[in-house]
Amino acid sequence: MAPANASDGRTRDRVAQLLLKRGAATAAELGAQLGLSPAAIRKHLDAMLADDLVETREVRHQGPRGRGRPAKAFVLTAAAREDLNPHFYDGIATAALRWIAQRQGPGAVTEFAAAQVAALEERCRAAICEAGDDPIARAEALAEVLTAEGYAANASTIASGGQLCQHHCPVAHVAAEFPQLCDAETAVISRLIGTHVQRLATIAHGDGVCTTHIPGPQRVNVTTGNAITVRTDT
Repeated sequence: MAPANASDGRTRDRVAQLLLKRGAATAAELGAQLGLSPAAIRKHLDAMLADDLVETREVRHQGPRGRGRPAKAFVLTAAAREDLNPHFYDGIATAALRWIAQRQGPGAVTEFAAAQVAALEERCRAAICEAGDDPIARAEALAEVLTAEGYAANASTIASGGQLCQHHCPVAHVAAEFPQLCDAETAVISRLIGTHVQRLATIAHGDGVCTTHIPGPQRVNVTTGNAITVRTDT
């Protein structure tokens, strides 16, 4: 399907906003409200159906139904509603954590954050169990799992070890106020990789990417007795 032009995009935004307001509407009702012909509204609704932005429901009639196919009402999908209100659920989550913090203290928020990432940790642990003991290899395996979880992650080798980057954070707006969520996630990364890690940047704090540094393996300098980092790049 060809991509929508700017005019089509604006019209579909109007359709979406109207459905958000009304809850459900037939093609005829939408067309009449927006001043569109039956053919025009059908074109937009077909495109939105293909993009999983709307879905149909059969209209229930109180009295006897006439001839012809039953009328279909269009409603927004859950994903489309969330796109139109991207921070609605974030607002509820933030309010809930404020309530917890006010009544039970910051420690309760920390416990909640740890509980929230516990299931993620178990799923990731099962997926990277065959990556071996090398922290960088485990980070690469972890990145694949996190990407499947929606974090758009990747791992790379750098001079001082490795780096795990997450290009999406599903709780960024909430974590901006409650860093315990980031701390809990960092602790999970550390346990899964098997070494201490350091968060260098987070989306929640305004950075473009959540970046976690993974130190490379160390060995002892036999001359000085000091630990030195082994370069893992070529």
